[in-house]
Parts: sequence; structure tokens; C-alpha cells
Amino acid sequence: MAAVGNTMVELDEDQIRVDLAAAFRLAARMDLHESVANHFSATISSDGKRFLCNPKWRHFSLVRASELLLLDADDPSTMDRSDAPDPSAWCIHGAIHARIPTARAVLHCHPPYATAMCGLADPTIPPIDQATARFWGRTVYDMEIGGPPDEQAEGARVAEAMVGNTVMMMGNHGVTVVGETVAHAFEELYYLERACRNVVLALSSGRPLRVMDNALAASVVRMWERFTDQGVAHFNEQKALLDLEDPSYRD
Repeated sequence: MAAVGNTMVELDEDQIRVDLAAAFRLAARMDLHESVANHFSATISSDGKRFLCNPKWRHFSLVRASELLLLDADDPSTMDRSDAPDPSAWCIHGAIHARIPTARAVLHCHPPYATAMCGLADPTIPPIDQATARFWGRTVYDMEIGGPPDEQAEGARVAEAMVGNTVMMMGNHGVTVVGETVAHAFEELYYLERACRNVVLALSSGRPLRVMDNALAASVVRMWERFTDQGVAHFNEQKALLDLEDPSYRD
């Protein structure tokens, strides 16, 4: 059950499973993942602590709705299970879901252009077009990596840095985005990688960037805030394409 005002709304676990499985398949098609080492999760409980996550070392392009693991962020025996998740998935996603109940979907991966940006001394995304301006003033740049992502202390540190934010560029690591639904989180991830690609391509020209002034960048951010339904429509269209080509993610 999820709370909306004083009303409790049932979370549809079956639909969340399908949407999360679709997100894995789409991430693979868009080259947003890396090996079998990245992780997506989505909560099915109002406190955010019961959540679905991909099985250990399962390739994104093969994930099916029925095989997503159901985990509890408050269960200390999780890593003793025969089907225990990857340790880094448990450390980061378990910590975020335990700490931030509004993080309904948490997508963590190492997309090539965004990860390249995260390896720069200054990974700030300058507002040079509409995609990059989407993230102006609303992205946390976490440059305090304290160790491997499979250590509890690092997971707790990342979760704390994520509080109040939806987009994180993780220095020397990758990216994490959260959203109120899988569709909203996926749209953030999609545009984050495109924004970073635009910056890398622009920088590769060797010519000076034409950066928006603060007022213009802020107006573009407000524009994106009016287009939240676009992200849901985009995700649904992408699922429709999956259904035409390979609907097995729904199984």
C-alpha cells in the first residue's frame, strides 16, 4: 500500500515487475548498462523497504518480470539467501530504499558518456541545450567516493547524499537516478546519458561551449517540469516496441 495524502493506494506488484523488466531490456538496447554488474530496483511497499531487484549477474537483455528478486531492506539475512543479490546491489539499493521512501524506482548503471563525465575533475553538466539544461541546478555531484560499492559504509554514504535529489553523478563511478515510478526514473536516465553525450561531443570539437545564462537555464528546467507526462508516454512507446519484437520481458 502507498500513502497519498490520507488515502492508501495499492501498489500493483505485477505491473511494477513488468515495468522494471522492461527498463532492463531497454537499458541494454540503449547501451546504458555495463556487463552484468549494474542494478535497477523498484519498491512495492509504502515505506519503500520491500523492493524488486535484478537477480545476481543476470544480463539486462534477458531479465524477465517473474525472476526479479523481492527483497526487504530491513532483513539482515538477505545476503545469506540462496538467491542473494549482488553485494553492491544490496549495499546501494538496500540503503536508498531504507533511507528514502519516496525513491520508488532506483536505477544505477554505468552509461558510457555519463561515466566518462564522472571521470572528469569537474563532471558538472553545463546547460548548452535542452537536454543538458534539464539537469541544471537539480543534480547532485557526489565526489566523495569512499570505497568499493559493495561495502555497507559506502552504500549508506551514497543514500545520504541522495536524500532530496533525483539525479546523482557519482565521481569515478557512474550514475544513480530515482523517480516516483519506473517510467519517470527511466526518462531521467535516458536524458542524463544524452545530455552527457552532447557535452562530450561538444567538448571534442575543441571549440568554446555556448553556455546558457542562469535565467535561460532555469526557464528550460521549468519547461521540463511541465513535460513529466512525456516521460511516461516515451516509456510506454518503448514498451510497445519491445512487445512487437520480444515480449518475453513480461513473463
